[in-house]
Amino acid sequence: DGLKELSRRPHHSPYQVSDQILELLIAYKREHASWGPEKLVHNLKKAHPDLSWPALSTAGEWLKRAGLVQKRRFLNRPPTAKTPLREATEPNQTWAADFKGDFALQSGQRCFPLTISDHVSRFLLVCRAQSSVAGAREGFDWAFREYGLPNVIRTDNGSPFASTGVSRISSLAAWWIRLGIYPERIQPGRPDQNGRHERMHRTLKAALLQAPEHNLVQQQLAFERFRQEYNYERPHKALEMKVPADVYVPSSRHYDGHVPEVNYPSPMLVRKVRQNGSMKWKGGMVFVSESLVGEALGLQEVEDDVWEVYLCDYLLGRLKNGENRLSNPQKRKGCPRFRL
Repeated sequence: DGLKELSRRPHHSPYQVSDQILELLIAYKREHASWGPEKLVHNLKKAHPDLSWPALSTAGEWLKRAGLVQKRRFLNRPPTAKTPLREATEPNQTWAADFKGDFALQSGQRCFPLTISDHVSRFLLVCRAQSSVAGAREGFDWAFREYGLPNVIRTDNGSPFASTGVSRISSLAAWWIRLGIYPERIQPGRPDQNGRHERMHRTLKAALLQAPEHNLVQQQLAFERFRQEYNYERPHKALEMKVPADVYVPSSRHYDGHVPEVNYPSPMLVRKVRQNGSMKWKGGMVFVSESLVGEALGLQEVEDDVWEVYLCDYLLGRLKNGENRLSNPQKRKGCPRFRL
């Protein structure tokens, strides 16, 4: 017997994870399938401060053994180039908006989710189930009334955020400009310039979109549950493990549905865009954009017979003598495209 192989298992394992901790960890992971060990352990520590929780690596290993971890394939991505997009350091300086790719509900109806988030706090302001992209203004109107007005709204170049007209201004963006909001668009093919919002979309897809609801009403209820969890329960590493609601505060720029009148200083000339998208100029008609029908534009002469055309403080383009269309704006030093 003296040569018999003995067990190498230690008699005492002070760092062994208890069955209670494992049960809590696995149950919480099943409730939040898309969360990693860092978020899970962080919240469990707050809920059960009396327990001795394992290291994140240990928690991750136990979740893997329980079959609750899916391997992710990491891609080598080129470094992100610096962009001229505005820096935001406080809530409401920049909001991000997009439509998450449309998908079919169980009823067969298509759902177009409109999402709006605050860039700094990651607070998900709106997650709205829509039958098309046409109702975007209603979603923004609700967000403005609920949270106030941001300084900037960052979007991609698709409809309804942009158009093919002058400066790519859509009717939605023109409304923002009238409210004192700068419409900022990322470069085509560069979703990484709105990376925080795209990352939220990935979380949304993992949580809900694999199993859509029956109709828009039920899908909206699911979106609201997700928004509640995302804003008030899910900690973010970039926020030092705070939840977005701990960081976000509503804007001090209140909105009651009123769009202020446009007043241009003297000696700017004022022209109104007609129903065909044109304005009268020096005995002729100059096409501007159908997205700006009814808007009053201001014209400022910057050189002999060269005029800059503005909607409020937003530079739309240049108009030269004898031309019947606006040319792309050329930003001049000391003359910002939009004054915030």
